[in-house]
Amino acid sequence: MTEVGVIGVGVIGAGFRGGLATAADVPGTSRVVAIADVDGTAARRAVAERHPGAVALTDPRALLERADVDAVLVITPDHTHADLACAALEAGKAVFVDKPLATTVADCDRVLETARRTGSRLYVGHNMRHMPVVRAMREIVRRGDIGAVQSIWVRHFVGNGGDFYFKDWHAERRCTTSLLLQKAAHDIDVVHWLAGAYTERASAFGALRVYGDGHRRPPGTPKPADWLDPERNWPPRAQRDLNAVIDVEDLSVVNLQLAGGALAAYQQCHFAPDYWRNYTVIGDAGRLENFGDGSGAVVKVWRRRRPGYAPDADTEHVLPDSGEVHAGADRPLIAEFLRFARDGGPTDTSPVVARMSVAAAVQATASLRAGGEPRAIPPLDPGLVAYFERGQRS
Repeated sequence: MTEVGVIGVGVIGAGFRGGLATAADVPGTSRVVAIADVDGTAARRAVAERHPGAVALTDPRALLERADVDAVLVITPDHTHADLACAALEAGKAVFVDKPLATTVADCDRVLETARRTGSRLYVGHNMRHMPVVRAMREIVRRGDIGAVQSIWVRHFVGNGGDFYFKDWHAERRCTTSLLLQKAAHDIDVVHWLAGAYTERASAFGALRVYGDGHRRPPGTPKPADWLDPERNWPPRAQRDLNAVIDVEDLSVVNLQLAGGALAAYQQCHFAPDYWRNYTVIGDAGRLENFGDGSGAVVKVWRRRRPGYAPDADTEHVLPDSGEVHAGADRPLIAEFLRFARDGGPTDTSPVVARMSVAAAVQATASLRAGGEPRAIPPLDPGLVAYFERGQRS
């Protein structure tokens, strides 16, 4: 360790999610000591702006070889997660992988198998499990306030979707598999957590409805500095400088059949005028619904029969205003990882739940591209399930 009792953290990736690493600088507990990015300028900028005293590198292997690196944050593009996570686990580091765990089921299983073989600790960053609104819904369900969960409906309007997901690697299925995986892996995991069951079968439809015929940059041309300009880039067909390759869908609808019989539905749109993520959970004794998922979010619960729609719910739970990105979930997420890296023990997220959300998203994508044909979710090796349920102890 860098100092007695202080965890030395290495960060691989200095791009858009690089800000996540700021939560790893905790005086007396942990400190970012090295940042690696193939873009050396980005790595040096991250050191200068956020992590003074850390070392900037361009080769992740050099970071993994450092004796002062005890834990590693992998916050790179999705298709690189599996190889980097395996390399870090092989190097004996505790590893945090930003969601999704990987972009294929086989790669997810490879990472889990590597963690078991090496004994290195693996953690996957499903930060929505730390969002106050999700935790509130989870507690309401666990108390039995709406009875046994029978169905969950999720609507996800991805405001600024054209800017954030169709101007770089996100738009290419070789890097993401699909935006059903890249974006919905969070929501599918929340569905699994609220229902207490994993997806067994998935059926989906989707299309590239808007951004497929938009203005694209020539291959190899970087995004312009003013790529995010909501006023200029509206309506969606006014977008300029889209990625040269776009082969993922901007609109999708998914049906999921969960173990035990509950049903779930997920809808994702990347050209809506606003950003909104809405969950409706229906039990056999009531329902709940969230209004907003960040600052000032409210969870409403209905339990009494009504003659028509009743906006006045039986109970309302108003969530605190964190004033931070992701409703303040990133800091407790990193705190949980660092505690796990140091001491082990149970965590609110796990590699198994991360794998199962990816598997459901992968199979939903396969169904979408096969005209909606239902696809079964491949089971995970029971030995791996048992290993991670034991807290990664042999």
